[in-house]
Amino acid sequence: MASNRNIGIAVDFSPCSRKAITWVSENLLREGDHLIVINIQPSFQYEKGEMQLWEATGSPIIPLSEFSNPSISKKYGVNPEKETLDILSRAAGQNGVVVAAKIYWGDAGKKICKAIEKIPLHCLVIGSRGLSKVKRVLLGSVSKYVVNHAACPVTVVKNL
Repeated sequence: MASNRNIGIAVDFSPCSRKAITWVSENLLREGDHLIVINIQPSFQYEKGEMQLWEATGSPIIPLSEFSNPSISKKYGVNPEKETLDILSRAAGQNGVVVAAKIYWGDAGKKICKAIEKIPLHCLVIGSRGLSKVKRVLLGSVSKYVVNHAACPVTVVKNL
């Protein structure tokens, strides 16, 4: 039976986000699902122009085939690395899953929660960097913020 869920995955192209993508593809995806890759860029990295217009709403939804194109990803100020793109391509090939990306600029926790409501997402998966207590206090924890403020179920995948 085909599904029609929008499953979000917060990706920063780190080892913990690759682990989260792998977990999603092995444990959560079903035929007909849409896997929406959510990437947050710091506000100060964009140039004036199109990205400035997208700051409030995020980029348009970008199909994986376009997101994998270096000239297109550069347009959005994103530099996805090959390993993550390979994992996403394998996930897309499984069970007829559609993979697309949406880029936001600004505070990661707040923008992820905004994406959950605006897309809308049925659930979200996010990787945990495994910060020490001191670093969590100083830097904050995006996954903790999202778990406490999200309008949908959130799964945190630890990078063990």
